[in-house]
Amino acid sequence: MDRAGEIIEASTTEFVAQCYELYQSPPLGSLVKTTDEEVELYGIVYHAVTTSIEPGRRPIARGKDEASEAAIYSSSPQLLKLLRTEFSALVVGHRQGDRLFYYLPAKPARIHSFVYQCQPEEVKEFSRSFDFLRILLNAQLAVPVEEIVAASLRRMSQGAEDPHAFLVAAGKELAVLLGGEFNRLKAILGRIKP
Repeated sequence: MDRAGEIIEASTTEFVAQCYELYQSPPLGSLVKTTDEEVELYGIVYHAVTTSIEPGRRPIARGKDEASEAAIYSSSPQLLKLLRTEFSALVVGHRQGDRLFYYLPAKPARIHSFVYQCQPEEVKEFSRSFDFLRILLNAQLAVPVEEIVAASLRRMSQGAEDPHAFLVAAGKELAVLLGGEFNRLKAILGRIKP
């Protein structure tokens, strides 16, 4: 399994994980998971940020006399310890035993739990149902929800036996869920093309 990071903040609806390597966040829309006792929580990555480890202290430009970006890190190796990459994931379901549930679990993830990128088989199994879309569409995020929905469907379609058929089925489900919201539907459908 590909360990993506470690949870540093959690609530019932989302979690934030810090990556072990700088700039190594899972891509936008990726399905990730973490485990809390016997429950696996699934989340969709909706935000990533690289920032200083000290709150309120911004990194400063260092490359004026350097030939490349790599040279900046080479001449200032401490930067790798002074910066951090984090990603946020919206909880869209959980597994208990053999059953998948497309609603929020009873408890949030634990701090310091490991977060893993889901393997293609897990993504395929999770995306057999589009029930997770309701949570995504109703989320109050700092980023446009339509972008996250489209990114997650594009990523999930990559593992489908027939990516085009998967996206058509997703589009039909979105049409039902967004019945009176034509502009939102159009925005998502225009972005789910691989």
